[in-house]
Amino acid sequence: MKFTKMQGCGNDYIYINGFEEHVSQEDKPALVRRISDRHFGVGGDGAIFINPSGEADFEMEMYNADGSRAEMCGNGIRCVAKYVYDRGLTDKTDISVVSCGRIKYLQLFLKNGKVDTVKVNMGAPILTAEEIPVKPLPGKEGQRIVDEEIEVQGKTYKMTCVSMGNPHAVVFVDDVEHLEIEKIGPYFETHERFPQKTNTEFVKVLDRSTVQMRVWERGTGETLACGTGCCATVTACILNGLTDNTVTVKLLGGEIEITWDGSDGAVYMTGPAVTVFDGEFPA
Repeated sequence: MKFTKMQGCGNDYIYINGFEEHVSQEDKPALVRRISDRHFGVGGDGAIFINPSGEADFEMEMYNADGSRAEMCGNGIRCVAKYVYDRGLTDKTDISVVSCGRIKYLQLFLKNGKVDTVKVNMGAPILTAEEIPVKPLPGKEGQRIVDEEIEVQGKTYKMTCVSMGNPHAVVFVDDVEHLEIEKIGPYFETHERFPQKTNTEFVKVLDRSTVQMRVWERGTGETLACGTGCCATVTACILNGLTDNTVTVKLLGGEIEITWDGSDGAVYMTGPAVTVFDGEFPA
């Protein structure tokens, strides 16, 4: 089976051309676990199948490294755009991609005839607790979860919850660099308040237009970047009055720019997409 390794700010996935490679649905989770393994496989934060679609230009079928299906990946969808343009599957620089029934619209920016960066209309953030989903506290059904206390491993944190098609809990901290994320991340992910588990962003606000973030991704662990996590982070910053409407998010793997007007409008994400190498893997 042919594949392409790609990354956006170090958030790396194995991309499989579903137009040419045919893997049964029941075999995909096990294949993803094998190919994502960084010691015995190719290595990545998961795998993404690029498929034909009847409702958009392309379908993104995304899996976490543990083989679980994921709804959306901001870094992943930018790489999908680069893949389909650079490989000649489209000649358009404005395309649509559907993932788990949600269509995103992408603008491709070229350098030397290849896609360099991609701007994605990520849609409006989902803020109602039950829709994210997060279990609301008694008496707060149907409300937003903004700057709300949560106890994890005996310590109280403040979280703001957002869905960008997948659930996020954004936690503001004073020190991101020395955070023991590998210890606390799994407990946030599997906390009883998150019925579908959650991605958790630990964020330090540097100024009104810059934040620093580390992320624990559901089903994968810490990654070098998370595009939907950046969108959720900036949404949370604006909801808490901490930043302006356009923010640069500094990640372990690079920087992503996020813009949101603070209303019911869409969140826009702009960032790089990079091809690492092509290869073949025994399916």
